[in-house]
Amino acid sequence: MRLDLAASYGEERLPRYTSYPTAPHFSPAIGADAYARWLSELPAGASASLYLHVPFCREMCWYCGCHTQIVRRDDLIAAYQRTLHSEISQVAETIGRRIKVEHIHFGGGTPTIMAPEAFAELMATMRQAFFVLPSAEIAVEIDPRTLTADMVEAMRLSGVNRASLGVQSFDPVVQRAINRVQSFEQTASVVDMLRRAGIAGINFDLIYGLPHQTVASCLETVRRALELAPDRFSVFGYAHVPAFKKHQRMINEAVLPDGLARHDQACAIANALKEAGYVQIGLDHFARPDDAMAVAFEDRTLRRNFQGYTTDKGEVLLGFGASAIGHLPQGYVQNEVQIGAYAQNITSGRLATAKGYGLTDDDRLRADIIERIMCEFSADLGDICARHGVEAGPMLKSASRLKPLISDGVVRLDGDRLAVASDSRFLVRSVAAAFDAHLDPGKQLHSRAV
Repeated sequence: MRLDLAASYGEERLPRYTSYPTAPHFSPAIGADAYARWLSELPAGASASLYLHVPFCREMCWYCGCHTQIVRRDDLIAAYQRTLHSEISQVAETIGRRIKVEHIHFGGGTPTIMAPEAFAELMATMRQAFFVLPSAEIAVEIDPRTLTADMVEAMRLSGVNRASLGVQSFDPVVQRAINRVQSFEQTASVVDMLRRAGIAGINFDLIYGLPHQTVASCLETVRRALELAPDRFSVFGYAHVPAFKKHQRMINEAVLPDGLARHDQACAIANALKEAGYVQIGLDHFARPDDAMAVAFEDRTLRRNFQGYTTDKGEVLLGFGASAIGHLPQGYVQNEVQIGAYAQNITSGRLATAKGYGLTDDDRLRADIIERIMCEFSADLGDICARHGVEAGPMLKSASRLKPLISDGVVRLDGDRLAVASDSRFLVRSVAAAFDAHLDPGKQLHSRAV
């Protein structure tokens, strides 16, 4: 990594581009009626992916950027789970037919906070409402500190075949500073339980840029994690946005690594994982060479959605639960964030859509360009623009942020083909942002570019 570029661009606040346009541009102008119309207009051959958001945890991790709340009472979780059943049925009825499902993802919060029998019932409801393909990937995000053997058995019986474990860091000093004390032994025990149950796809989430974190502690975390041989790693930079996530104020900003230190940590983790035989995929994922994600990266079929990089090729993502986001050919929708408002809508027989965004032709074009840049570090602008019925020239002229990136050697432009220099890939979000017509640099809505 070139340190001069890290210094020049690293402090920019930029989206991670898990969608385009990004969520801050969603508007209440797109509500339940628009979502119902979009669902009814889905083409006959459409297949979908499902995302279910479970916004509950037993305690708050201070680094968390998710929509979640702390609960001690299981009856609140049970009531929420019943609301999810109703929403799934409403959406399926609005579509009017039992469409195919290729991917299911449980996120949160802590999805496994549900009672095992409730989880199994929820899976049964989805299988009744939709045609879940036998080959479907069914993934669950897991907090290893709270997973039980009974829940692992419920997951096995429900067809779960991938688990994403939050690890973040094995350094006890870092763990105490973020209010997430989780021993290596706890994590190892959960990995063993999952594999014994036949849940073979194991992902680990790591974070750099946390309080008290150093290159040495990051490398020690990687070393211990490699002992458990997960199939994939997701490696994210901590986004410190206490103005939006008030619990992050519990983190002492004085002990947060600066931009250069974050860069060193990211590089050290990436190099260690590549030396261990993992393939780097896009900005922040790593996978074994024979893993489906590595194959998709090699085949140039890798996609990007709200879970990050994915092998999911579908154009329809149905989101269920408070704050859940969906993506349809017509645009994006997001449910009410507050659990009470979400539940009130669903129990009254109305979809819980609070806001969304209707895509324009220009949005679709830019979304394709940004996705290719984020997934491949390159984009054939001539080919992409031709598929959208426009010329590449005006698009390049409109990308004023591209000029300094070219002059600084971050980007190479060969005719209409754009490529991010190999030593500048850590700035891929800066390159993608050059094609973001909605970006307002004055608003500090996003995490740092490095």
